[in-house]
Amino acid sequence: MTGWALALGLALAAFAGLVLVLKVGRKSWEALGASLLFGLAGFAFQANTGQPGAPKQSEQKTTDGAGALIDARKQLDAQGSIAPNRWIVIADALSRNGQYGDAAAVVLGAVESNPDNADAWLSLANNLVAHAEGNLTPAAAYAYEQAGRADPAHPGPPFFLGLALAQQGKFAEGRRLWADLLARSPADAPWRADLAQRLARLDAFIAAQGAGPRP
Repeated sequence: MTGWALALGLALAAFAGLVLVLKVGRKSWEALGASLLFGLAGFAFQANTGQPGAPKQSEQKTTDGAGALIDARKQLDAQGSIAPNRWIVIADALSRNGQYGDAAAVVLGAVESNPDNADAWLSLANNLVAHAEGNLTPAAAYAYEQAGRADPAHPGPPFFLGLALAQQGKFAEGRRLWADLLARSPADAPWRADLAQRLARLDAFIAAQGAGPRP
């Protein structure tokens, strides 16, 4: 019972904080409430309130990976800085804790409020892939596509879509996206050196597999 009381208290506190502190408008209350209920449903399904908690190394690795993806997304912003967006801020916090499903539900608020927000679509896509344990689902592929349409100059969509494809073993498809992105990246782009290194490592991996890099 204590665990349930704590969970409900945290949910109510989060809702109150978002409404009173971040000034979330009434039109967004429904989406916010749905995301919090989604989290409580997950608690009801998985929680064992009588069992003492213990940290797990695998979970730490997952959250570390989520943080790296968030940092990479921010570094790949085409304008060099991302305009503050309360939905993305909340989603990033959830994602860093490994709550990818909750993060995807929350960032839908950013997509609904501004369908032309490429970074919001990109955050949604990355969280959907992470929630699917690295699998590129149709919903994630659609989100990547919408991110690219919202801002064709944004390097994030081809970079992360290429990464997702490579993770699924579609190395040639992933490499093609990365090679095209590198070819059209400005010489002084802050992400160019890192992308070139990743592409070189992918080429070496493909060569080691006996496939050879494709043009």
